[in-house]
Amino acid sequence: MKKVLFLTGDFTEDYETMVPFQMLQMVGYEVHAVCPDKTKGDYIKTAIHDFEGDQTYSEKPGHNFVLNYAFNKVEVQHYDGLVIAGGRAPEYLRLNDKVIEMVQHFFKEDKPVAAICHGIQILTAARVVKGRKLTAYPAVGPEVTLAGGEFQNIAVDKAFVDGNLVTAPAWPAHPEFISAFLKVMGAEISL
Repeated sequence: MKKVLFLTGDFTEDYETMVPFQMLQMVGYEVHAVCPDKTKGDYIKTAIHDFEGDQTYSEKPGHNFVLNYAFNKVEVQHYDGLVIAGGRAPEYLRLNDKVIEMVQHFFKEDKPVAAICHGIQILTAARVVKGRKLTAYPAVGPEVTLAGGEFQNIAVDKAFVDGNLVTAPAWPAHPEFISAFLKVMGAEISL
């Protein structure tokens, strides 16, 4: 069974946390949801981000999401892929040296990585986007460019694939985002 590391934290976007986590489990992956300074059974608070015609997204309280694995027990070499949720958590998760090392491992080993929305902030902090094409929430676009990446300004319901890297602007892209990540992971789904 393939294993996926799911990186999340307090105030990740609710849908960007719940939906990919559950979908990956649904197709048979073992998914370990982790957060620095938390352990199995702890929970994170999520936030619901919506697009209601304002200059940026609105934010409302989301669900409590229970972590199913301890961050300090992660051995990245045993994982086949990495998913990074968006929301506000990436702005502080990117300050954690262990998080940065984990992300760098997946890129050094050319393993599949999926990041959505503000999750790309962790990729820019890890210095793994130089020379890559990727997308993110538009407000993160300048960070992608400053980190040497080529920001792809695409519709909010689309995903972008560059080799082993799958990125999307926000949760409306889930159908394409999850489908693309499953393909990069080598999954085959038939109906």
